[in-house]
Amino acid sequence: VQLQASGGGSVQAGGSLRVSCEASGDTFSWYAVGWFRQAPGKEREFVAAISRGGGATIYKDLVKGRFTISRDNAKNTAYLQMNSLTPEDTAVYYCAAEKWGAAVADRSGYRYWGQGTQVTVSS
Repeated sequence: VQLQASGGGSVQAGGSLRVSCEASGDTFSWYAVGWFRQAPGKEREFVAAISRGGGATIYKDLVKGRFTISRDNAKNTAYLQMNSLTPEDTAVYYCAAEKWGAAVADRSGYRYWGQGTQVTVSS
């Protein structure tokens, strides 16, 4: 499967953005999807994940209540809606997928990765 992340941009603190991850090359509903982010000089960290059917989701504690992960298998796309953004959310956001996988927070649980989309939040 190939993953294409998009939708990043620049917003002010308190604003919202939705990033998308479009999949191609295989049946999207066979894949669990995770979102990760990497800020300059920091390790790539888990943000959110969703199961193949969308019925199970998990989140990094710091984004709970602000971010929502979802998917539309008919459109081969996963989304990360980000609200109440803060400058600490500034990072490159990556989507990842694992065939027949589960929604997990561990980077090693995902074999396929997209190229990343930049999100910048100014104060």
